[in-house]
Amino acid sequence: MSRRASLLTFFVCLAVCLACLVYPIYVIRPFRAQGAGELVHALVVMRFRGLATLLALMATVVALVFYWRAQSGKWRRAGVTLWALFICGIAALSRVNIYELMFHPNDRPVFAGIARTKLDNGEKVIAVKVGTTARAYPIRNISYHHVINDVIDKVGIVATY
Repeated sequence: MSRRASLLTFFVCLAVCLACLVYPIYVIRPFRAQGAGELVHALVVMRFRGLATLLALMATVVALVFYWRAQSGKWRRAGVTLWALFICGIAALSRVNIYELMFHPNDRPVFAGIARTKLDNGEKVIAVKVGTTARAYPIRNISYHHVINDVIDKVGIVATY
């Protein structure tokens, strides 16, 4: 493998790792309407990004070895090694599920009586009634967590949308 082929491999591997990181985040970001087609593509990328980044990392290591054999300049070797480490970092970041970091469950919801609530007239809520106890979870509050864990009359519930 020549230096030129090694550099081309680095570019392709960087593009694959960046696509695996950026595309799902761009499409599935909060408070943005997604089209059905782009959502399907983003979920396919998320499904196969582990394999894609693993193959890209293996190709990066192979290209790095061939580049080191073909290039004698230590500054160029150092530059390409840093580039390979950057690709490894992007690949590692693409394996982090950012949505789990952004949307963690609310395990301690706070409630107020009906007279003290400040809900708008058209505000949407998820209403849950267990026995004689009823609770309403405003969608605008749930939107930051997507999951509310609660106990109503000693019964554990999960409210989500």
